[in-house]
Amino acid sequence: MWLSAYFMDDGLTKDQIAAFRDMLLDQQKSLREQQRDNAQWSAPVTLDQQSVGRLSRMDAMQQQQMAEAEARRRAYDLARIDAALQRIDEDDYGWCAQCGEAIASKRLEVDPMAHLCVGCAP
Repeated sequence: MWLSAYFMDDGLTKDQIAAFRDMLLDQQKSLREQQRDNAQWSAPVTLDQQSVGRLSRMDAMQQQQMAEAEARRRAYDLARIDAALQRIDEDDYGWCAQCGEAIASKRLEVDPMAHLCVGCAP
């Protein structure tokens, strides 16, 4: 019972929402910069064994796969940020999408993109 009382919150103030908006915009900018900076890692790997040895080519392919996984994670995070910014614009930010209760500000400090309260989160 005390755990649910600990996470209870009556909603966010306008100043808190503005701070979360700034945090989300900073994260969005950083992720987009990372996308631009890491574009070279998704280029096709050269299969010419004369210029690149087999192990080097395997390393390049592994780096390419890791870069693609990172790009997918960034795209997912950017979509979550866009959804959170939309909730801010629609005055729904800070409220659980499932039960309608307020999301604890501590949870939003950890994950400002969260759309579910602690009780509804998987």
